[in-house]
Amino acid sequence: MVLAGAAVGVGGWLIQSGTRTSAPPLPSAADAWPGLPLPTPRTTQPGPGSEAVGMAFSKPVRIRIPRIDVDAPIAEVDLDANGNLPAPSAVDRRLAGWYEQSAAPGTSGNAVIDGHVDTLDGPAVFYSLGALHRGDTIDIIRADRSTAEFTADAIEVYPKGAVPADRVFGAAEQPQLRLITCGGTYTKATGYQGTVVVYGHLARAVPAP
Repeated sequence: MVLAGAAVGVGGWLIQSGTRTSAPPLPSAADAWPGLPLPTPRTTQPGPGSEAVGMAFSKPVRIRIPRIDVDAPIAEVDLDANGNLPAPSAVDRRLAGWYEQSAAPGTSGNAVIDGHVDTLDGPAVFYSLGALHRGDTIDIIRADRSTAEFTADAIEVYPKGAVPADRVFGAAEQPQLRLITCGGTYTKATGYQGTVVVYGHLARAVPAP
């Protein structure tokens, strides 16, 4: 609750420096939460190359999203002095950022990863996030060389200041994933007017090769 208040109270925890070069895709209404139940606790049945849901702590180092051709390194990010969650780099637009106070991907809780939608140099790592659909796979490679394989549950776009903080940053008993980038309406004077959030749950834990 303290985290959610700090992040949303200033109305600006989302990525601040995205600059539009062309219109990124918007999430489909069919992939939003309305009419869709929240993810329920579930267990993956062990099988070849997998293990039960719930992994030991290990920092994320890379994200792969086959649907939108994302294969990018992950750096660590934290709230700035104003309580905003910044993108990991103003220079490297292909870099994603793991919020280091959130859960490590694969462990219990919400793991939060952000990234630019675009920069002055063109589309960035999460430019096509709005093109994802429920059921798409998101792989997080971890420092111990294991992979946390997530399944997308919903993709939403929210107006500034209207992101459901508890759902994004709040506590969760099961391993969850949240991907965040700028989105929605864009104006030259104010930039992006919204935030795209992808919600996912851990579907499979793949041990290190």
